[in-house]
Amino acid sequence: MADAHAKMTQATPQEFIISVLAGLFAPLLAIVLVVMLILGIQAKHLPDTSSEAAQKAILERIKPVATLAAVDANAPKVEKSGQAVFDAVCTTCHTPGALGAPKYGNKGDWGSRISQGYDTLIKHAIEGIRQMPPRGGDGDLSDTEVARAVAYMADAAGAKFKAPEAAAPAAPAAAAATAAKPDPAKGKAVYEASCAACHATGVAGAPKMGDKAAWGPRVSQGYATLYDHALHGIRGMPAKGGNAALSEADLADAVGFLMTQGGGKL
Repeated sequence: MADAHAKMTQATPQEFIISVLAGLFAPLLAIVLVVMLILGIQAKHLPDTSSEAAQKAILERIKPVATLAAVDANAPKVEKSGQAVFDAVCTTCHTPGALGAPKYGNKGDWGSRISQGYDTLIKHAIEGIRQMPPRGGDGDLSDTEVARAVAYMADAAGAKFKAPEAAAPAAPAAAAATAAKPDPAKGKAVYEASCAACHATGVAGAPKMGDKAAWGPRVSQGYATLYDHALHGIRGMPAKGGNAALSEADLADAVGFLMTQGGGKL
């Protein structure tokens, strides 16, 4: 009886292997199905790199953190309006009221400040006060620009401050009057030392010395205008031809020399 029972329970190697494989089949199948499900979900969530929105998003991520802008150091400064200064500098704090800054247009925030007077508010803005840095953190702002920004913000909250207007440019004749009477004979030496680099070759659009066709429209403007252009710079020409050490008397002589060589008369 015992021998018969042993024969019935004894399994062959083939039967054992089949039993093991059958036991592993179900878990393996489940793992494969789970992996396929995950891959399918991931495939549906891949970003669409071909759409316009995706392209914009990529460009936004890889854009440089800063840009460089070439500025002509000799170009005259164009002072911004109060609104322009506010939009560029002041809005960061005065729109949300950050760091205790009075909110733009909020009469409750500005009332006590307006009562201090325009001059006091300008002084605080230029020098800085409490959490506010001098000139709002932009050291390039002029006193006039700061004053305009103060008036722009205060007036939006009920003040009636009058912002400073742009100063009228000096007339060319007034600038010429401050210079000595030109001596074209002396101007030749000044021309050769400071002006010939451009006016001998016509580089950067400079009228060539002696070219009456090029100098004609300029000579017709008169000596005072030509002197003013040379003193302050115009288009591609820097102030005093790029020689800041040049005296106004020498500059006047050089302008007189070039003008007479171009067919003009003093």
